[in-house]
Amino acid sequence: MGDEPIDPTLADELGSVCRTTVGDELRSITYFTDDDVTQVYLRSDLDRTADLVGFADHERLGFHAQSAYRNTQLGEYQATIRMFENGYLSRVIRGPHGVWVTTDPMSMERFEELTSALEVVLEEFADDVAPSA
Repeated sequence: MGDEPIDPTLADELGSVCRTTVGDELRSITYFTDDDVTQVYLRSDLDRTADLVGFADHERLGFHAQSAYRNTQLGEYQATIRMFENGYLSRVIRGPHGVWVTTDPMSMERFEELTSALEVVLEEFADDVAPSA
């Protein structure tokens, strides 16, 4: 993907599927790999005070969840949803990269739609992400 932490086409795709699926409840979109973190979108009424590196360090643990939950009776790992006082964080990881999306409260069905849409985009761009050494 060159010197940029995220391919601009991937950033556009992530923004598009999140806005389509989540609508006005979308708060932020952050893309991450083992080595990089990039905020793709932040709603205008929110401050840029979040510790993205700190969040990324925690959310990167999800790379291990893909294998830790393999072959369970629950089926394949799809996403992680975290509940907070002012909204939700939904993390989707596929292969060497992932995205977390923060939202205002919304229905579980919309989280399922968001997960499915993000899976498609991440899988489409998985070959463009260089594995970390």
